[in-house]
Amino acid sequence: MAILGIDFGTSNTAAGVMAGDRPHLITVEPGRKTLPTSVFFDYDRKVTTYGSVANAALIDGREGRFMRALKSVLGTPLMREKRQIAYERLTLIEVVARFLQMIRERAEAETGQTYEMALSGRPVRFHSTNAARNAQAEVDLREAYMVAGYQDVSFLYEPEAAALASGPLAKGELGLIVDIGGGTSDFSVFERNGDLTSIIASNGVRVGGTDFDRSISIAEVMPLLGRGAEVRNAIGDGRHVAPNAIFNDLATWQKIPFVYTAENRSMVADFAKLGIDPKPFGRLKTVLEMELGHDIAFAVEAGKIQLNQPDLAEAGIDLRVIEPGLWAQLTQAAMDDLLASHAAQIANCAEETLEMAGVAPDRIAKIVFVGGSSLLKVVEDVMVAMFPHAALERAEAFTAVADGLAIAASRDLPL
Repeated sequence: MAILGIDFGTSNTAAGVMAGDRPHLITVEPGRKTLPTSVFFDYDRKVTTYGSVANAALIDGREGRFMRALKSVLGTPLMREKRQIAYERLTLIEVVARFLQMIRERAEAETGQTYEMALSGRPVRFHSTNAARNAQAEVDLREAYMVAGYQDVSFLYEPEAAALASGPLAKGELGLIVDIGGGTSDFSVFERNGDLTSIIASNGVRVGGTDFDRSISIAEVMPLLGRGAEVRNAIGDGRHVAPNAIFNDLATWQKIPFVYTAENRSMVADFAKLGIDPKPFGRLKTVLEMELGHDIAFAVEAGKIQLNQPDLAEAGIDLRVIEPGLWAQLTQAAMDDLLASHAAQIANCAEETLEMAGVAPDRIAKIVFVGGSSLLKVVEDVMVAMFPHAALERAEAFTAVADGLAIAASRDLPL
């Protein structure tokens, strides 16, 4: 029975099968082997779009509800809450299921095969500090596959899948997968004997690219919308600082769709009237009225990526969608400082992985970078500091997990 390997990611998704002795990635969008894990419910057309088409609908300003980073919500009560999403009442499990069904349909259309079974990647830890929530996340994802029409699904840790697809290792050498995705960071120490890949230890922590974006947004963008600003009391002569909750949610990819409530709009309208400096709160009012939260998040992400270019010391976060001429400046030094705590978590998890494997850092001959966020300079810097003599491999950073899942599915390794 044909098995479809699916790398359902926080930010991007890919799928693969074996073609002969090589992984074949499905063309999930015209001309592309990966697609954004994005969903857009179009109010006017009453259709649901996915990937780059969903992103374009948001950017074009179509009326509807945009969702991204749904993988980060797995394991939380939000997944099972029935809510009005555009023109339907759905749970987020049903939203994820529709995305997974779309992936299967595109794979079947390309290959002519029927895929009733899936091998899905999963992080080592969806939630690194809550064991019950971590376990529930796999339950939620499994249910989404079942709702999508798959008859069965098995799971394989994403860094272990990437190890299967990595390049050669000399006999006696060890490799380390460094898989930094949108929502999690995962590590596997592995060795290879011919075509046989052996996993020695795997570990993970819930920190990834969306956390990087959140830290940048809170520090550099949200003050332009009123974070930290004072508001006069509605009664009396006192004043208080605007509560942080709305700014924190607006800076968090998976929480943005739930910010646009009547309660928040009313609160921010009061801030715009009572603010010591009303201008930032006026911008925040515009963001809620025009539902621009995801536009801000994309602008922050774009600024982060731009600043990761070699020899670039400063970049801008384009916020002109809120107000003509509005930009937030971001320097390399500021970004390094903002991401330092995340980099420390990543380094600590890598160190714990080596301890689990019982090997010293100098035993690692090769670092394999997987996931778009693994290519950030701050991640490379901490890994090079820990493993100064290891070779660096980045060739298939965006597709290594899907390649490995295709290989594993063909060998029935996890089933």
